[in-house]
Amino acid sequence: MKTQSVSPPGNGNLYEALRAAFPSALDAIAVETEDGLCYSWHDLERASAMLANLLQSLNLPAGARIAAQVDKSVEAMLLYLATLRAGFVYLPLNVAYQSTEIAYFIGNAEPAVVVCTGKNFGWVSKIAFSAGTQSVFTLNSDRTGSLLERAAHCSDQQRPAKCQADDLAAIIYTSGTTGRSKGAMLTHGNLLSNAQVLKEYWGWRSQGEGADVLIHALPIFHVHGLFVAIHGALLSGSKMLWLSKFDPKWVIERLPRATVFMGVPTLYVRMLAEPELNRATTRQMRLFIAGSAPLLIETFSQWQHRTGHTILERYGMSETVMLTSNPYFGDPALRRGGTVGLPLPGVSLRVRDEQGQPLPVGQIGGIEVKGANVFKGYWRMPEKTAEDFTVDGYFRTGDVGKIDEQGYVSIVGRSKDLIISGGYNVYPAEIEGYINEMPGVAESAVVGAADADFGEVGVAVVIAKPGAVLSPSAIIAGLKSMLANFKIPKRCYVVEELPRNAMGKVQKNVLRAQYGSDPAP
Repeated sequence: MKTQSVSPPGNGNLYEALRAAFPSALDAIAVETEDGLCYSWHDLERASAMLANLLQSLNLPAGARIAAQVDKSVEAMLLYLATLRAGFVYLPLNVAYQSTEIAYFIGNAEPAVVVCTGKNFGWVSKIAFSAGTQSVFTLNSDRTGSLLERAAHCSDQQRPAKCQADDLAAIIYTSGTTGRSKGAMLTHGNLLSNAQVLKEYWGWRSQGEGADVLIHALPIFHVHGLFVAIHGALLSGSKMLWLSKFDPKWVIERLPRATVFMGVPTLYVRMLAEPELNRATTRQMRLFIAGSAPLLIETFSQWQHRTGHTILERYGMSETVMLTSNPYFGDPALRRGGTVGLPLPGVSLRVRDEQGQPLPVGQIGGIEVKGANVFKGYWRMPEKTAEDFTVDGYFRTGDVGKIDEQGYVSIVGRSKDLIISGGYNVYPAEIEGYINEMPGVAESAVVGAADADFGEVGVAVVIAKPGAVLSPSAIIAGLKSMLANFKIPKRCYVVEELPRNAMGKVQKNVLRAQYGSDPAP
């Protein structure tokens, strides 16, 4: 296990550090939504205090988990901040998750409080109360719901709970390569250390003339949008232009008012399809950041040509937040397409072979990392935690890559056949488990196929049981009732047999070669 960070003097609560960075002019606008609604810094302070007081009034046990499966809204962000303030543990859940997935997360994390959209209250509350959840509230994107109704009666003054840097702040579920998801436990110290490093490394400009303005167009159930983007803006006292769902035209219209944009490669591809994207619309921008999935060299080059800006690509994980980044300062040519840059300050990164031996420059192997940002372990999985850490405290990321002579890191593959589709992790083993339980299915294999829009999409290859007749469209339709849409394979093939090696293992490299570039169903 890694050495945990030491609490700074005073309160180690992450919210304390974020609040200390608010501008002195609290009446200034902190967040502006797509419909023109504005929230001041004072609004963020008061509203998060009221929500924190509500949570604390419930007499929850220490370390209680607060689960949220809600649409993106400023109020949802305030719930996250309130959870930090109250000293509890935030558990964000993808809004696309279906009942079987939610039942697992709630059963595994045992949250004391669940917050969901009003339209889902019936089935979510049934699952939550059956699992022993104390309270279920609703929160809608139009600022309605029982959570806000209850919080309206609470005081807008609140002193953040005393926390140590090593106390849990959030649990982020990351899909398991052998089936069920694992909960990555991130501490206040993990998140704060990474946010402070990124503030300096990416040159965030604090309040005052020339202050940064961030276009926030990412979901906030994901590390990228919840931690990297929000912490970056709050810790630098920067205004956010808030978009509930990504719309390329909306973003391009607001680029002249902004300085920073973060997105997955899919968002850049979609903006490049808009004729309004040009050097004039991006002239005020300081920095474009891409991550959560590989950025194609074609996209990298097209963006340079159209806008005159060089995208900064970086690399991180749910378990670690950010690990590497291309440089911001200096010649933009230092941002090298096809790489994820250099290890961030405070991050030790190495490449090892399967026997754990160090590899020379340029050779491909497993990426291992160590630093104050690296998570505490997997929730209620001590064996898995021990397995994924080396004896000298490095976390085995499961990613495969190499380091060149200048120290730039390139991710050349992913262990366990992980698929990253539109910035979201999709693990084939989970999808295969659902397909294999369908009537008439003998076996299945899911592989990734290149896709110009999403980077990768899933392709399912299925064998029928003797005498059974399977419909590819019916298989995909069946999955849609059980899994989030981003996990659904875009194509399905029914075949007589799967390619195997001498040990009987399915050769997914053969399947990728056969089905990875064929768009025909």
